[in-house]
Amino acid sequence: MSGGFTHFDEHGRAIMVDVGAKQDTARRAIAAGSIRMDKATLEMVAAGGAKKGDVLGVARVAAIQAAKRTSELIPLCHPLALTHLAADFELDAGESCIRCTVTAETTGKTGVEMEALTGVGVALLTIYDMCKAVDRGMIIEGVRLLRKEGGKSGVWEA
Repeated sequence: MSGGFTHFDEHGRAIMVDVGAKQDTARRAIAAGSIRMDKATLEMVAAGGAKKGDVLGVARVAAIQAAKRTSELIPLCHPLALTHLAADFELDAGESCIRCTVTAETTGKTGVEMEALTGVGVALLTIYDMCKAVDRGMIIEGVRLLRKEGGKSGVWEA
């Protein structure tokens, strides 16, 4: 870890980081996570048989909507104009889980890590919400940043 926390002033008060002097650069972040569920629940999602409809389609839209609203949810995040956002899902029958990967992109003064992470979290919560009538024991796990690109610090990869 380099340096100290950036969201506090010299008196320890929370601040929004001043990015005014930073250069606009292409920024990209990829985050992922998964939701573990009963085998029967996964089969219902795969077959499109959930009572509330297309679970993954709704979760994809939820990820996009959440990423666009990240600055409203995370108090010190800057509002960003996203140039691209994609949410992808992989069903793993062997692990009885759905993996979600969100890629967020912008050109700006600050990164899109929080947008990618928020997209993953809300997509997985949406899956939980849509499937909870048949499986309340689902486990959301492993939400993490996989890669970020752009800015002064360049590329970081998990």
